Amino acid sequence: MPLIHPLITFIGVAGLAVAASYVLLTLLAVLVWRRRRAPTSPAAAAAVTVLKPLCGAEPGLYENLRSFCEQRYPQYQLVFGVRDPADPALAVVRRLTAEFPSLPIDVVVNPQQHGSNAKISNLINIYARARHEVLVIADSDACVEPGYLQAVTAPLADRAVGLVTCLYRSMPTSQICSRLGAMYVNEWYMPSVVLAWLFGYEGYASGQTLCLRRDTLQAIGGLQAIADHLADDHRMGELVRALGLRIELSPHVVDAEQDEPDLRALIRHESRWMRTILVLRPRSFRLMFLSFSVPLALIGLLLLALAHSVSTAAWLLFAITLAARLGLHFGHRLQAHRPLLTDLWLLPARELLICWVWGRSFLTSRITWRGNEFDVDADGIMRRLS
Repeated sequence: MPLIHPLITFIGVAGLAVAASYVLLTLLAVLVWRRRRAPTSPAAAAAVTVLKPLCGAEPGLYENLRSFCEQRYPQYQLVFGVRDPADPALAVVRRLTAEFPSLPIDVVVNPQQHGSNAKISNLINIYARARHEVLVIADSDACVEPGYLQAVTAPLADRAVGLVTCLYRSMPTSQICSRLGAMYVNEWYMPSVVLAWLFGYEGYASGQTLCLRRDTLQAIGGLQAIADHLADDHRMGELVRALGLRIELSPHVVDAEQDEPDLRALIRHESRWMRTILVLRPRSFRLMFLSFSVPLALIGLLLLALAHSVSTAAWLLFAITLAARLGLHFGHRLQAHRPLLTDLWLLPARELLICWVWGRSFLTSRITWRGNEFDVDADGIMRRLS
């Protein structure tokens, strides 16, 4: 067994090196992204319809929807849609309609189902009320700055751009599980998206913002083309790129409410996200553990300890990994003007939880969404389970 110790040592050192390299590159990508600026010369403002599918009175719904009513934009229409006439979100919409009487606001109540994706079915129902040629689809939990519409519509002045999307920042409630969920988005998922962007990936599309021309939507087959897809936003991006058009990642960052009342809800939500990534990237998903830097570095140290090969260089790589990971944690909180130390104690739980949810996603094709169970096939098609 003379080769066992050298092999364990090699794997341990490789794990530490990969962990440190990945988290350092991710931190660099985030810093580069934050220095990016929007174009200073605004394009001509085309009239816009904002489509907002709603389902339930989520925390912060009034504030989130109100931010869309306060846009510094010359001409736009808001269309809200629900599937249930008893949906409590309607009370929020009525309040906004009374508060902004001069703003064109349409409300659609229609239970018709067009596919297994209830959100897209809702959008299909409200799309008929859209008056303008430029469309913005935005999730109900999105909260935006007054210059949002100008920022996301401006790139469409270039006819080579078919879709504009945004990164988002998760804003938690005071609940511990909500804060853990926000850490997943802000300190792992969004930084990984920015890292891919830094290396030239142009396929990212987020349902927090999907801005496109009406003729582009029609060219991809309309919303019906994505009505059965789990990753409807990603599928829309694929179809737009298949037309030979580009996806533009706007510098505008959207705030999104993170509502996870308990651990069960958090695991359901993250399992759905992980299952989505598995469907989209089945090969690279198996190597995703390489992005779990702190657990990977700990495994590397443990292997070196078993081989009695822990060196100063190994401890240095581990220290670099921890420092860069803390940089992602504190850097986000500084930008979002949140207390620095409040969630520091949650970091170990966050690192372990992401490993567990990732591993669990290999064992089932089922997801829970809005209280309903679905099976998801290898093409990302959802089938509701009775």
